[in-house]
Amino acid sequence: MNLENIVSVSGLPGLFKLVATRQNGLLIESFETQKRQFVSIRKHQFTPLVSIGIYTYTDVINIDDVFKKVDAAVSEHPIPDHNAKADELRSWFIAIIADHDEDRVHINDIRKVIKWYGFLKLYAWDMINEKEEEE
Repeated sequence: MNLENIVSVSGLPGLFKLVATRQNGLLIESFETQKRQFVSIRKHQFTPLVSIGIYTYTDVINIDDVFKKVDAAVSEHPIPDHNAKADELRSWFIAIIADHDEDRVHINDIRKVIKWYGFLKLYAWDMINEKEEEE
């Protein structure tokens, strides 16, 4: 799974493809509309998905491995709505990653995993899995 050019931008919904970097911001492209826009570093914070991880009691699991586990377990453990109750979200996430650190992985983190997985599955799943298929 290749998440290198996918970023989350504060203040903007969804995920974006990184097209280019500039000294004062990023040029991003929307997966939904394929429109490009410049976002300033002064107004927004950027988080590359490749830099995100989920805490476990022993280590940190990269977000791409989490997405792979969700994808593999979706038939046995259907993905709940991201607005579901906290207990339902936590029990689902325990089924996916049993040893995640419940003190450091908050419910909002689980909600983001669900939203981002759904977004990537809908708009960019083929793109992020291209390299593995080629190899």
